[in-house]
Amino acid sequence: MRNKKIYVAGHRGMVGSAIVRKLTAEGCKNIITRDLTELDLIRQEQVEKFFADEKPDYVIVAAAKVGGILANNTYRAQFIYENLMIESNIIHAAHQSNVEKLLFLGSSCIYPKLAPQPLKEEYLLTDTLEYTNEPYAIAKIAGIKLCESYYKQYGSNFFSVMPTNLYGPNDNYNLETSHVLPALIRKFHEASLDYARDVDTNQNSNLKIQSTKVSSEVIVWGTGSPRREFLYVDDLADAIYYLLERVNASDLYENNISHINIGTGEDLTIKELAETVASVIGFKGNIVWDTSKPDGTPRKLLDVTRLHNLGWKHKTSLREGIEKAYEWFVKNQK
Repeated sequence: MRNKKIYVAGHRGMVGSAIVRKLTAEGCKNIITRDLTELDLIRQEQVEKFFADEKPDYVIVAAAKVGGILANNTYRAQFIYENLMIESNIIHAAHQSNVEKLLFLGSSCIYPKLAPQPLKEEYLLTDTLEYTNEPYAIAKIAGIKLCESYYKQYGSNFFSVMPTNLYGPNDNYNLETSHVLPALIRKFHEASLDYARDVDTNQNSNLKIQSTKVSSEVIVWGTGSPRREFLYVDDLADAIYYLLERVNASDLYENNISHINIGTGEDLTIKELAETVASVIGFKGNIVWDTSKPDGTPRKLLDVTRLHNLGWKHKTSLREGIEKAYEWFVKNQK
């Protein structure tokens, strides 16, 4: 694989950048990337010309239009259109260019809203989806079926993987659009700074304060009871490299498997997550749970039995991953 010409679509995102780091660390010398200014993946003509010119051996599809619940539900047409176009253009052009192997990244939102836990690969298309992110989920399901269909009709060595909730360097820490873990990191970080400033102000004041109460709090939505699974993004990149070296499309489709879940197989409550983030950051204030806000799905955990049976398990513990993510955030925050 080190000698292959590898195109990483979406290399500037959290997932794509982690994949590029992994490929570079493994000694891959011929990694192809393109910025949006150089290649618009929504434009079929541009994508087909790129593949005809570059002729990559391997393709990793990490490019996608992504966002939180609000964005998914508000920009429904954009999410389904842009994601369908991106994956369709890349997968079809890869077929036309006789790409040796393609790996498509999906999302755990492809599973039915009320599917049993943990989520097995075979639960795909067994019930209705969560409405708020249905357009995005349908686009991702289409990507899975594109890979499967190109194999069954043409023998293309294209297959899909489904990551769990991801976090790490290059994550989105915008409180209006981010997911729960990066949002907690930012909230606790900013609350800790406010707390430290209050303490410093009171300790250095020349005023004679009779009673000083310095406190800070972070408000978190819901009750804290839902359970979620989190995977450090560099572990995902490691799993992708591992699977690219060892798995072919025939290994899945000839055994009636449409994709492979990638996760830790471990979950925790949002309350435990918040307490862990607070501990890592050194937050000394109070965590307040806004129970007027929704909890969401009670549990979301991937069944990673197939992945474990293939010989891969995650290496980064949740606390270690949060420490690394927080270090990156502090160095790179704007």
